[in-house]
Amino acid sequence: MTQISVYDTTLRDGAQGEGVSFSLEDKLKVALRLDDLGLPYIEGGWPGSNAKDAEFFRLAGTLQLKQARIAAFGSTRKAHLTCETDPQIKMLLEAETPIVTVVGKSWDLHVHHILATTLEENLAMIAESVRYFRDHGRQMFYDAEHFFDGYKANPDYALATVRAAYEAGADCVVLCDTNGGAMPWEVEDAVAATGRFLAQTDFQSLRDLGNPPRPVVLGIHTHDDGGLAVANALAAVRAGCTHVQGTINGYGERVGNCNLCTVIPALQLKMGMTCLSAENLRRITELSRFVSETANLAHDSRQPYVGASAFAHKGGIHVAAIMKVEESYQHIAPALVGNEKRVLVSELSGRGNLVFKAREYGLDASRDDVKQVLEHVKELESRGFFFEGAEASVALMLKRLQPGYRPPFELVDFMAVVEHRQGRGIFAEATVKVKIGDEIAHTVAEGNGPVNALDRALRKALLPHYPQLADIQLVDYKVRILDGDAATASTTRVIIDTRNGHSAWSTVGASTNIIESSWQALADSMEYALVV
Repeated sequence: MTQISVYDTTLRDGAQGEGVSFSLEDKLKVALRLDDLGLPYIEGGWPGSNAKDAEFFRLAGTLQLKQARIAAFGSTRKAHLTCETDPQIKMLLEAETPIVTVVGKSWDLHVHHILATTLEENLAMIAESVRYFRDHGRQMFYDAEHFFDGYKANPDYALATVRAAYEAGADCVVLCDTNGGAMPWEVEDAVAATGRFLAQTDFQSLRDLGNPPRPVVLGIHTHDDGGLAVANALAAVRAGCTHVQGTINGYGERVGNCNLCTVIPALQLKMGMTCLSAENLRRITELSRFVSETANLAHDSRQPYVGASAFAHKGGIHVAAIMKVEESYQHIAPALVGNEKRVLVSELSGRGNLVFKAREYGLDASRDDVKQVLEHVKELESRGFFFEGAEASVALMLKRLQPGYRPPFELVDFMAVVEHRQGRGIFAEATVKVKIGDEIAHTVAEGNGPVNALDRALRKALLPHYPQLADIQLVDYKVRILDGDAATASTTRVIIDTRNGHSAWSTVGASTNIIESSWQALADSMEYALVV
C-alpha cells in the first residue's frame, strides 16, 4: 500500500478562514492532538507575520511530540535581496523548526504584476531560498503557488520554477491550486506532466556537485473555491503525488482548504492508500469535533465521514433496509472513522425508525405500540413539532407506552405573567401546579423571562421529591416561527437543550402560544431526566 504523507496546515492556512481564530494556547493544544492522531507534519504558522506565531515556534520545541515534525512557513527571499539580508528569511531560520516550507510564484502573471520582477529573478529567488535552508540543515518543502493557473498560462515557465526548486534541494515540491478553480482532470494531467518532466530532466548540475538526482516527491495543496478541493487532491494522488496538504474541517481562506477529515478516509478506505493506522483513523471524528470546539465554531453536522448527519437515516425505507443489512444505505461502516449511525424520527419515518429508537433506549416497544407512536409523531409534525432535533421527546412517547408506566409528575395548571413596574423594570412571574404521586405541589417563582420563571417554579415543585434535578441545566433555547405569513399568530416551535453531568438531550414543543410551546419542551426535558 502506498504511504501518503499528510501535512496539516490548520494552524496557518486554516486560521486564515473567516471566523476562525486560535489563541496561542489553542495552537499548542491542537498541535498535540494532531501529533496524537499520527500526522507526520504540522505547519505551525508564519514566523514573520505576527508575534503569536513567533511565540508558538518558541514554545513548540517544548512540546512532547510523539512523531510529528513542526514546519515553519514563509516565502522566498524578496527580489534583489540576498537570503542573508532578507528579514523574513532570518525569522524563518530563527524559528528553529526541523522543516521549512517556502512558497514561491509559478504563474508568470504574478511574477510580472505582483512581485514586479523578471522571470529570471523569480527563478533565482526560488533556488537560492531553497538552497539556503538546505545548507542550514532544514528539511525543505517548496509550495509552488498558483501552479495550475501558471501551468495553463505558461507551462514551460511553471515547470521551470518546479525544476529550480528541485534542483536546489527541495525534499518535496508541492503543487498548489491556490485560487481553487482547477478541475480534477486538469490537476491529474498537470501532476502527471510534472512528474514526467522531472523524471526526464538531465540534472547535470547535481551530478557536477557529486549529488545524484533524488527521487521526485510531489505534493498537492488545494483550495475549495470550486467545491473540488478533496476531488482535486485525490486526482493528484492518482497522478503520482504522495504528499497531501490540508486542514481539519476544511478551514481556510475564502471557502476553505482541502478537508483532511474527508480526504484521509477517502485515500485510505476508498483508494487503498495508507495515511494513518486503523486505530488512529477511528479517532478522526473526535479530532474534527475537538478542533471545532477549540476554534469556538459549531461543528458542521453535514461533513462527510465525521459529521453528525454523515450516517443519519430518516426515510422509512432506508431505516428498514439498514436494520437488515447496514451497508445497504451506508458507504462505509461508521465505526471506521469513529462515527455512529443515527436514526431520525419524523413524518417520513416508517415503523423501523421507531423500533430502532426503542432498542436504542432499551425499551420494549411492540409493533402495535410503535404504530401508535408513529401515527402520533406524524400528526404532531403536521402541527409544527419537529422530532429530528428532539429525540428525547420521542423516547418519552415510547416510554409512556410501557406497561405500568406512571409519569413522575402531571401538570394541573400553570400561569406566567410579564410585568413592567416603576423602578424595577421588566420581570416575569410563574405559578405552577403539578401532581406528584398523590400530592399537589403549588409553587411560584420569578425569573428574567416567562420561560425562566416557569423553569424555576417547576424545579421548586419537583426538587423536594427529585433532588437529582438540581444537576440539570437548560443550555439552549431555540425558537422558530413556522408560518411567517401569520405574523404574531403563527405557530411557534421551541426546542430546549438540557444537560446534566454526563449526558445531553433535546425536547420540543409547538403551539400558536410561545409559552405553551416552551412549557411542553420544558416539562418533557424534566420528565426525560427522571425516567430515561
